[in-house]
Amino acid sequence: MASTLAKGFMLTLTILLASCGETQTEPVQTPETPDVPEVRTAVWHIKAVHPEGRFLDVKALDSEGNIFDVKALQGDGQRQVMDVKALMGSLKVPVKILVSEDALAPVKAIGADGTIFNIKALDQGEVLDVKGVRSSGNIIHIKAIAQDGAQYGVKAISPEGQLNDVKGVKMVTGQEEGIINGVAIHAHIKALPQAEGPGESPIWHVKGIHPEGRTLDIKALDQDGNRYDVKAIQDGGQRQIMDVKALMDGMKLPVKILVGGGPYAPVKAIGADGTIYDIKALTPEGERLDVKGVRLAGNILDIKVVAPDGAFYGVKALSPEGLLNDVKGVKMESGKSEGVVNGVEIQAHVKAVPQIE
Repeated sequence: MASTLAKGFMLTLTILLASCGETQTEPVQTPETPDVPEVRTAVWHIKAVHPEGRFLDVKALDSEGNIFDVKALQGDGQRQVMDVKALMGSLKVPVKILVSEDALAPVKAIGADGTIFNIKALDQGEVLDVKGVRSSGNIIHIKAIAQDGAQYGVKAISPEGQLNDVKGVKMVTGQEEGIINGVAIHAHIKALPQAEGPGESPIWHVKGIHPEGRTLDIKALDQDGNRYDVKAIQDGGQRQIMDVKALMDGMKLPVKILVGGGPYAPVKAIGADGTIYDIKALTPEGERLDVKGVRLAGNILDIKVVAPDGAFYGVKALSPEGLLNDVKGVKMESGKSEGVVNGVEIQAHVKAVPQIE
């Protein structure tokens, strides 16, 4: 009996000591991790459109005849400028127009080691070339070429039936756009919205849109406060990718988003000697409001006028006939830096592109 009582006493003492230890130990606080927005990527099919109303698969082929899908990738919900890639296992291989002396420009995929893959349309046993056939300003029209020389349009089609044009896009003048994996390229291949009806006037106005329904002039300013027009240039009758330029003393200066610090990216004009000119929205009261790149969605950097209270106003290109395009930053490459223009590092090109409903 005594032994039993002793055991009971020892058990109770052990429990009390353990409970005392627990009350003296505070729980460890784990810091909360802020939510990181997930980048959504939708996959669109690349097809050539036969005159009979049927689709032809567009594929990448290696030297051994292996066939790989070619898709348009809709990054973060935007479809104004979509990448076109050849999907090879886990790899997304860029598709470009190569530098060539041929009358029809070769469209190819370029591997990380510089390997060139053919891009073809497949039609009931026939293998059709996919080529760049004609330029309209910054746009090169891409077609599948039939055996009889007929040209079929090439489109990106979403699973829901939306449709974009597949085009070659140039960001710089000259034959060579750049070097990708050791290969000289003439243009990037992108999926762009169809644009109905080009305007009759080649020069479009660039304006900020105030919430009250009025426009704000957008100008380039030099160090002395002189003001210069900023316009969108419709070249070659196309309005899918229109240059935005500052018109200064007979010159057309490129307008770009620069690489820089701060929460928003600076929008500036760049002179031939590297001089940087401010881009500002001007209010009737004499205020000069910043014009900035404020948010990246896929290849598109949203450009806004930043009001004194922090509100954002849209920036648009308006044709004299009343047509309207969005003014956006457009990226052709991944990474922070898009390249160097007149000695200045840039993050994105500034272009006027069709609105998307």
